[in-house]
Amino acid sequence: MELVPHNTTEGVYAATDDYVHAMEVRGAGRLLFVAGTMGLDPAGKPGAGLEEQLDLIWSNIRAILASADMGVDNIVRLTSYLRDPAYAEANAAARTAALGGRRVPTTAIVATTLDNNWLVEIEAIAAG
Repeated sequence: MELVPHNTTEGVYAATDDYVHAMEVRGAGRLLFVAGTMGLDPAGKPGAGLEEQLDLIWSNIRAILASADMGVDNIVRLTSYLRDPAYAEANAAARTAALGGRRVPTTAIVATTLDNNWLVEIEAIAAG
């Protein structure tokens, strides 16, 4: 499988340093669509704050990917749902750290979550 980032600046605004406009996936045999994943521990208890929830989210995403014999390097698209726009910077930093600086197409949406204790929810698409 080959991942080819597309980050044109012709006719479109420039992407920031933490994402790309598009990711072309060549030669992938499998796609994995990961449901919105919250910052809950294995017992279903939410992390105490934003940083803990982001750590749990990425731990949960890694576990889900591993169940399909994939890892974070297989992620080709992310969507984050934030309860508060103030969470955007921490979310971007956690994403950048989790992906080891690799940039993928990403969208962040400010939305009400189903439970007030859930601060961030992230869904992913992975290819292998």
